[in-house]
Amino acid sequence: MYDAADFLRNLALVLCVAAVTSVVFQRLRQPVVFGYLLAGLIIGPHLALPLVADERAVSALAELGVILLMFGLGLEFSLRKLLGVGLGAGLVALAETGLMVWFGFLVGQLFGWTVLESVFTGAVIAISSTTIIVKAFADQRVTGKSTEIVFGILIFEDIVGIFLIAILTAVVAGAGFSAGSVATTAAQLTTFLVGLVGVGLLVIPRLVRYVVSLGRDETILVASVGICFAAALLALTFGYSVALGAFIAGSLVAESGEERVVARLIAPVRDMFAAIFFVAVGMLIDPIVIAENWAAVVVLSTVVIVGKVSAVSVSAFLTGFPLRTSVQTGMSLAQIGEFSFIIAGVGLASGATRGFLYPVAIAVSAVTTLTTPWLIRASGPVASYVDRTLPRPLQMFIGLYGSWMERLRSAPKEVGGGSQVRRLVRVLLLDAVLLAALIIGASLESGLVTPILMNAAGISERLARTLVLVAVGAVAIPLAVGLLRSARLLGRTLAHRALPGTAGDAVDFAAAPRKVLIVTLQFIIVALVGIPIATVTLPFLPPLRGVAVLVVILVVLAIGFWRSASNLQGHARAGAELIIATLASQMAEEPEASRDGDEGEESLVAVHRVLPGLGDPVTVRLSPESPAVHRTLAELDLRGLTGATVLAIRREGEPVVIPTGREKLRAGDVLAVAGTQEAVTAAGRLLRTGMETAPPVSVRPDGDMADITANGESTRMAAQ
Repeated sequence: MYDAADFLRNLALVLCVAAVTSVVFQRLRQPVVFGYLLAGLIIGPHLALPLVADERAVSALAELGVILLMFGLGLEFSLRKLLGVGLGAGLVALAETGLMVWFGFLVGQLFGWTVLESVFTGAVIAISSTTIIVKAFADQRVTGKSTEIVFGILIFEDIVGIFLIAILTAVVAGAGFSAGSVATTAAQLTTFLVGLVGVGLLVIPRLVRYVVSLGRDETILVASVGICFAAALLALTFGYSVALGAFIAGSLVAESGEERVVARLIAPVRDMFAAIFFVAVGMLIDPIVIAENWAAVVVLSTVVIVGKVSAVSVSAFLTGFPLRTSVQTGMSLAQIGEFSFIIAGVGLASGATRGFLYPVAIAVSAVTTLTTPWLIRASGPVASYVDRTLPRPLQMFIGLYGSWMERLRSAPKEVGGGSQVRRLVRVLLLDAVLLAALIIGASLESGLVTPILMNAAGISERLARTLVLVAVGAVAIPLAVGLLRSARLLGRTLAHRALPGTAGDAVDFAAAPRKVLIVTLQFIIVALVGIPIATVTLPFLPPLRGVAVLVVILVVLAIGFWRSASNLQGHARAGAELIIATLASQMAEEPEASRDGDEGEESLVAVHRVLPGLGDPVTVRLSPESPAVHRTLAELDLRGLTGATVLAIRREGEPVVIPTGREKLRAGDVLAVAGTQEAVTAAGRLLRTGMETAPPVSVRPDGDMADITANGESTRMAAQ
């Protein structure tokens, strides 16, 4: 027990040193979080300095920082925001966090760490830092659509992080890994969440609205903090992390619609105790331990940067975002932060991990935070470089894929089509859950089943184990085959909705692009289902067995995709040649009308009907005043900046089919541009005025986003 003098001395020491270091880092234009960590290192026990704070006293104060920090994150989350960011951001977050847990676990096993330490390592590197990203965006005045996607992904990542904390806390507090304990833990956690959220939705939003209606800031602050700590205490009483209770309290308050009022009042208190939390984290930094584990720091930092950039970029593109936006999003999320400290702290406090993991996590966070501003600044040039260096079949696929996904989202649902999709999704999820449960159960209980089989049948242990594996395989293989079959059927159903076939015996001209789309959708579905299965079963299988199976399946699908993409190139060339012929005929018959761009719409509609899957073509005529004249498409970086693809260039005497990017544009050229509506609008503006038209999203000082719509110009030559 500490008296008032000890408490005051420790609090004064923490805040005074943190104030100095945070000012220094702010002057250096670096995240002030590093200033807090340095303050903790200065007053910690690992440096021979006269300023030493009591670690237990600071840790007690830091617990308040964790609670208020998670409450603040909860205020940013509500069901309304969850619906607003869209399904795409959720799918990206699911794929990315699953892959990062997977990578982290494999790294832990590579270094010879225990299973639990490897699981915690994966969880530590899975969640990006909202605090660091908001600060980096504000410092660099980052705007653009990628910011909207980044914050949408972060919302879902926060949810994943909360569940990781809850599950890991429950596991390390119980009897470890067993089929019964895992099932019991999952059931208890679900019951707790349903009960707390259900009762909370009935009480908390109404209570908060009433308190706010009183119009007194002091009352609002006290009531909000009271709700926060009450929920944290309730979670702790049931054996869960205080972070879980605080986050749920924040989300329940956000459902009142008064979260901005509460956030404004809670911010100073939250920031002060959050600073104490980061100082407490810094006190645990042991430079000697970091030096001894420098290899782990380097490997994990590389995995975070490369893994997050790749996982987010690919996932974002496959869910329908443009390539440039996807790369920018991936390079913005390549760091770890506050969630990593909390997760590592859970492992350290519970004894599930040894002391090395906490300082390693802090060192990885420091490295990735320092690289974040550089990655954000380099994201545009990197996106353009990736677009330029991809093989031509992939470039064509990238240019058209967005328009297919746009058609899929806007396609009218056929009678019974929606129910078929829902049925296939339910079957997929059921097969996935059963397969994961079978693998986990067989791994955990094989030690009990094998002796029973040996005694009952009088066989050797080796034969008994083989029989158990055969029995598990006999059940698992049909589930896996059913999962793949459902993925194929679902991909085919969605592809036909985006690119319908022709009726009767007529030639199906959409076959080539639809085949690419089917394979792509199958790849997405298998990855979205397979990655979570592989992730949750990693602790229960030999490290590379489940990974190898999933990789083989994805490689087979990737080979099929490459073949289909090569066929798409021929389909696009045929479409470009037909567009050239149509424009030539149109210009010869009615040159004035074609020059105005108002005639010939029916002709290009016919082209689209004959060769669908090329997006609705748009024509852009270059005037002598256009800044694009005398420049190549590569110099303009048209596809990299806008996502649109030029299928053909109509010019007198030498039309160009599927330009390579090296042809110089001339005054009077008519470019046939394909892509999403947003992409072709941006391409039209870029070709006419030299300006991009991506609708920017500005980051306000409070971290919220404000949409600013920019008007674009294009002449759509096909009926919607």
